[in-house]
Order: sequence, then structure tokens, then C-alpha cells
Amino acid sequence: MDTVAPSLLERRADRILHRVDEPAREAVVEPWPSWIGQPVRDHFAAEGAEVLWAHQSEALRRLERGENVVVATGTASGKSLVFTAPALQVLSEGRAGRALDGHQHPTVLYLSPTKALAADQCRRLPTDWPGLRAATVDGDNSREARAWARDHATYVLTNPDTLHHTLLPGHARWARFWSGLTYVVIDECHHYRGVFGAHVAQVLRRLRRVCAHYGATPQFVASSATVSEPDIAAGRLTGLEMSAVTDDASPRGPRTTVFWEPPLLPGRGDGPGTTRRSATTEAAEVVTDLVVDDTRTLCFVRSRRGAEQLATVAQERLEDIDPGLRERVATYRGGYLPEERRELEDRLRSGDLLALASTNALELGIDVAGLDAVVSVGFPGTRAGLVQQFGRAGRGGVDHASLNVLVARDEPIDTYLVHHPEAVLGAPVEATVFDPDNPYVLGPHLAAAAQELPLIESDLELFGERAADGVAALEAAGMLRRRAAGWFWTSRERASQLADLRSAGGTPVQIVDADTGRLVGTVDAAAADGEVHEGAVYVHQGDMFTVEEYDLEHGIAVVRRGDVPYTTSARSSTAVAICDVRDERSHGPAHLSFGEVEVTHQVTSYAKRDRQSGRVLGEEPVELPERTLPTTAVWWTLDDAAVAEVLEPEQIPGAAHAAEHAAIGLLPLLATCDRWDLGGLSTALHPQTGQLTVFVYDGHPGGAGFAERGFAIAARWLSVTRDAIAACECRDGCPSCVVSPKCGNGNQPLDKAGAIRLLDALTRHLTAPDN
Repeated sequence: MDTVAPSLLERRADRILHRVDEPAREAVVEPWPSWIGQPVRDHFAAEGAEVLWAHQSEALRRLERGENVVVATGTASGKSLVFTAPALQVLSEGRAGRALDGHQHPTVLYLSPTKALAADQCRRLPTDWPGLRAATVDGDNSREARAWARDHATYVLTNPDTLHHTLLPGHARWARFWSGLTYVVIDECHHYRGVFGAHVAQVLRRLRRVCAHYGATPQFVASSATVSEPDIAAGRLTGLEMSAVTDDASPRGPRTTVFWEPPLLPGRGDGPGTTRRSATTEAAEVVTDLVVDDTRTLCFVRSRRGAEQLATVAQERLEDIDPGLRERVATYRGGYLPEERRELEDRLRSGDLLALASTNALELGIDVAGLDAVVSVGFPGTRAGLVQQFGRAGRGGVDHASLNVLVARDEPIDTYLVHHPEAVLGAPVEATVFDPDNPYVLGPHLAAAAQELPLIESDLELFGERAADGVAALEAAGMLRRRAAGWFWTSRERASQLADLRSAGGTPVQIVDADTGRLVGTVDAAAADGEVHEGAVYVHQGDMFTVEEYDLEHGIAVVRRGDVPYTTSARSSTAVAICDVRDERSHGPAHLSFGEVEVTHQVTSYAKRDRQSGRVLGEEPVELPERTLPTTAVWWTLDDAAVAEVLEPEQIPGAAHAAEHAAIGLLPLLATCDRWDLGGLSTALHPQTGQLTVFVYDGHPGGAGFAERGFAIAARWLSVTRDAIAACECRDGCPSCVVSPKCGNGNQPLDKAGAIRLLDALTRHLTAPDN
């Protein structure tokens, strides 16, 4: 089969731990269903879709039957046709439309996670379609544009944040739109996970309630290139029964996928183990080689700074090879203007631009076809995300070969994947994890719903099994008042302000330049104590600042710009108290539990490390208050006799600590989260369990569903964790296995070998057939 950049794969064969060559896949086509009229078919034929792929036809048939549908097929498989064609059909039918029961103006609501994707979808809609008046509604609208949309638009494209803060609280002014609502489109629905997913689930329940008030019962159409159990995930999101279409019948060209591991470098500093060559530097060399081979390439990097750095390194290397190639590499990241994005897209399509280094902002915002290769710098956190990124290459049909490269970072999850490629290639993507019943999410949305329309008893079922308790708590707090017509919001303030859909909780801390008074940036309240305590070194877009004052009361950190020869890392103490065990199971001497806990965390000092060598220069105390986090956790214990069989007493703390770090690093492989969503604690003797105990908890008030997922799949998760540690080539532990970038104890003590023996003992009992 044809292969992209064969010379690169041959030259760097020593870096490639795994390679898969897949043949082309032919399309399966079916006719249009009869309810979609000829004008709609002609419109799509003019765009190149003269026939339907089988999954598109099946989804349209299910919509005709009145079902709520979720389409979960690959990237570039034509999912947007599934919701655009019915929308154009019903809008052109107007008053005579089959679904409107006499309403004069059918309407459609499109929701996406980002403003950029909504704007791109709006640009793709026809400008002269009968009954179609499209408008994006978001924070960038002028007052006049929003007023026009409210009074005239039949196709509104927005995001959950605007729906939550604007459209639902002001629903009376949008009565015309709600009364005709026929379809609600939820695009890229796999992005709604964790606390964000829980918030969006409650926003959609409020939307359904407002629609019912105006006499509308819209059909929901969800789409995702990558979601496991899509009917269950979309059903949890909407609160409705969803019909899943998952068999991808679209064509695809031959594809090569390689897993690439940078080599080890000698260890530096006083920490354990060794480090690997930077994944960013490795990827820059890969991009350089691909550009030299005239290969159109997209490179995903997790941070803006990393994307800029990668592009710069590639440009410098290309200038040494051929100065004319330097300008054919560029960067794309969040914050670019729309016209800049359009220019980058056009240059990449035309071949003038051969490589683009991008943050994940490109996943949702630009539709680029005709790419030859995708390079992902590090596992993006989920298999779903990796499939999305890899799907950007090879969109030119069955004759267009493509190359996908995963360059592993110095992280446990990356190390595991390059040694166990079967965990991602061909494996089902993760279940989308979120908990709509989280009381810290549910409460604010019950308050917002009560302000929109008085809450009545029959509404409570819509909001979930904890809604009655939530209303009672709000009433006891004086935020809701019960009258004959239901529960009313009592304050003049907007209830929607109680919930920030994308925040982990608390008002972000503002970082202010002491010399100019300008706002440098913000940091989440939950992370502020560790990042902007007095004396902390804070880096923003390559500029170095030192924190001179941290005002907890007003949420301000005052910083002064200037280079210093050291970095800082916070040291902290953590305690976990078990409040309520929701579920548990025993496996001989091993015991697994899931439940509610209270985490007490306090930053107590910070270490200064030399920027060049990593050597610890000293440690400074800080005085900060204890922080408490009510959340959910999964924890496991092993009795003293089982521990004594595999570890000496002095090895126990380091082994448990290393196992905790690796478990946190590997849970994102199995649940849709990031290691920064999680926290942990290990102890040789917990006061409540009386045994060696390792906790992994959600780093969000009330929990986010990640720990619960860990409990459900504990045997698999901890086996993967054990294998990842054992597969790492380092001797004593490194960032690829047990060293954590967020450890409050400076990664001390850690015992890599002890962690393997401890997890061997634990998983042996968890997987024993009699348990």
C-alpha cells in the first residue's frame, strides 16, 4: 500500500515502537429517504454529496420516525448532513411543516462547545434558502445583532454558556423562537464531560422545560466522532431516550499509524530516575522531515507556548536546510482573529502552508481537508481526542494515503500506550463520564430554573432523583420560597450567575503587574495557593514574574516581571476523611470503596530549584489557610499480612506513594478526564481504615464522576497501572511512570519496585476468580 513519508519512517525506525498499516475502505451508499425533498438533495449534490453513506441514510430514517438520534461515526463521515438536511427541509416547509402543528415559523437551535465551531457551521449554511435566517448568538454579538436574531432568526447557533446565561433567563423575549423549535442539535457532544458535562446536562433540562412552556417538543440530534456507548452518554446529557447510529460507512484512504518514543537522557537534579528527550523537540524534527518531503502536516500540541516553540524550532531547522521552507510552517492557537484563521485554512488547503502547529483549538474551529499527516505531541488525554486528531488526515477519499504519529511525552499514560498500543488502536473510546446529580451542580440550576419559571412538583422528575432534596436545601437557605404556584426565586440577582459552566469552583484569582497595573492573567481558585503564593515564580507567555503579594480576601496576586535563576514548586499537606461509603466490595485481603470524602489541603512551603540543573536551592515556609474540598473518591486497602508478604516496613510509604501517582496518571486512559482533574493520598496507616490505604479523588466540589468510574473498572485500571510502571525503562522512577508534576511532597518518598510488588499483590486478589 502507499505510505506517506516512507523515508522518515525508515530513518527514525529506532524511535518507532509500534506501526500499523491499514488498507483503504470503500464507502457503502444508500438512497435518500423520501421525506427529504429534491431541493435539499440538490443542495448537497452541489457540495459533492450526490449519494448518502449508509449511516447518514439510517439516521435520517430514524429522525423521520420521531426518534432522538445520536450519530457517533468517524471524523469526516458527514455527520453535519444528518442535522443540516432535516433543518433545511423543515425550514423550507414553513407553516405546512410536518412537525409544527400550525406554528408559523419552524426554528432550529444548534449548540457547540465553542464559538468558533458555531461560526464555521453558520458560514456553511446556504444564504438564500427558503425560511432560513441564520444567526450566531454569543458573547461577541452587538446588541443590534442579538435583537435581530431574537426577532427574526430561524436557525440560531450558540453555545451552552450563552444558552445558560442569556437565552434561558430571557426566554420570554425569545418566545417566538421557542414556540417553533423543531430540532436541537448538540454537536461534538463528547466534549461535555466531567463537571462541564454535568452543568450542560442541567442546562438542557432547563431548555426542555422552557420549550414545553411554549408548546414545543423538539427532537434532539447529537453528533460525535468519538464517544463510547453513545446512546447512554447522550441520554444522560439530554435526559431523553436516544437512538444511536454507529456503523461508519464513509470511505477512507490507506493509513499508517506509528507510536514514537523519544530516547532517555541522563537524569538531572536530585529527584529520582531519568528523563526523556522533549517530545516537543522530537515532534519539531518530525515536522521538519515531513515538510522537506512536501507532506501537508498538522501538529497538535497541548499548550499555546508549546505550539509556538515547536513551530519556531521547525522553522529554524528548515532555514538551515532550505530558507524558502521556513515560511511554510506556522502556528495556530486560541485567540487568533477569524480572518487569521481563514487565511491559515486557505494556505493549508492550497499547499502554500505545509505544516501547522496547533493547540487543541483547531479540533473545534477549522475544517481542513486534504492533509497528509497528523503529529500528536503526547496523548491528548482521551482515546476520543486522539481519534479526533488523527481523523484530520486522509480526508481526500480512498486514494489519499495518510500518516498519523503519536510522539510520547514523559508521562505515565504516554509510556503505557507506546508499549501497549492495543489500549488505544482499535479499542473502544472511553465512556463519557459526568454526574448530573452532583449537588454542587444541581442546586444552582434548580435556582436558575425557578427564576425562569416557578418550579412545581412535576418538574422535579426532569431534574433527577436528587432534585427534591436540592429544592428543600434552597428553600431552607431562603433562596427559594414556596407559594401556591410553586417555588419562586427570592433574590433580585440573576440565579444563572450561581453557576459557571466551565469553572472548577470559586472566583479566579487575578494576576496583576505591580509596575503597570495591567492584568497579566488569571488562575483558578482551586490552584491559586500552589501557583501564586508569595514568592512563587509565575511564567506567562514566556515572561517570568515573581509574586510579591497574594491577597486571599480580594483574589489578587501582585507580581513583578524579571528573570530569576530558579523555579518554584509548592509543598503541601493533605488529609482525607471518609464521610459516607456509597459502594464497596471485598476481594480477600483487598477492599475497594467508593464514596463521599472531605479533603483538607494546605500549602505549607515552596522549594526553589535551579533552572539549569534542577537542584533544590532551598525551601521557604508560607502561611496559608487550610482548604476543604467535599468530593467523591475511590480508595483501596490491603491488610497488613498481604502487605508484609511483598514489602518491608520501610518500603511501604514509598511504594504506596508511587502506586498512587501512577494510578492518577493512568485513570485518564479509561475515563474521560485529565490527571489535573484528580487528586490523591496514600498512607501506610489511615486512621479510619486502620490499614494501608490509597485514595484517588475528584478535584471538583461534589465530584465529577471520575472516581466512580475508577471504582467500576478498578481491576482493569490498577492492572494497567502496574503494567505501565513495569514497562518503563528507568531504574528508580521518572515522569514516565511514578514521578508526578503536581506532587505536594516533592515526589518523596517513591519506590518504583515496591509499587510494582504492591500492585501485583492487589491485582492478584482483584482478579481472582473466587472474588
